[in-house]
Amino acid sequence: MTDCYIAFDVETPNNGNRRMSAIGIAVVERGGIVEHHYTLVNPESRFDPFHVRLTGITAEMVQNKPTFPELWPDLARLLDRGLLIAHNAPFDLSVLAKCLWDYGIHWRGTVSYACTCQMSRRLLPHLPNHKLDTLCDYLGFDLEHHNAGSDSQACGEILLHCLEKGADIREFLRRYDLLHCRTISSRIIE
Repeated sequence: MTDCYIAFDVETPNNGNRRMSAIGIAVVERGGIVEHHYTLVNPESRFDPFHVRLTGITAEMVQNKPTFPELWPDLARLLDRGLLIAHNAPFDLSVLAKCLWDYGIHWRGTVSYACTCQMSRRLLPHLPNHKLDTLCDYLGFDLEHHNAGSDSQACGEILLHCLEKGADIREFLRRYDLLHCRTISSRIIE
């Protein structure tokens, strides 16, 4: 089992959810967040008004930003460092998988992950819901919701909270099929 967790979050430009307009990554090690990365991404795709309102990211903001293939070597080095963690992880993993597919980039066939939404449901069952903003309000974490940098940081903080409260990460491990965009095992033990 790894002692390094890679909490990540993506924002998308439209409801196709095949491209990302931003990605945030928080590296969690030794009981804290030790690195944080955030970048806008040129999705080479249209922006829907709903997503612009939700994320605040416009086509003009990303027109001179790197594309996913340009960022991929650095992203791969970060993502390869530990167990992937996301809040509502299947969504973020599906966007990652579709970006890899659309650009013809082969990384892995499958990847292990854990979801902080699932962890918080088990550890904080009394909350009205387990949305990222609800959890951050309850736990007292700062959040600029739908900003991939802030969301990834919050995901890392929620993970740390769950681990401090005794969560065994092995109980939440899942495997995601990047080629078919789906979780292929509901629970794995490593």
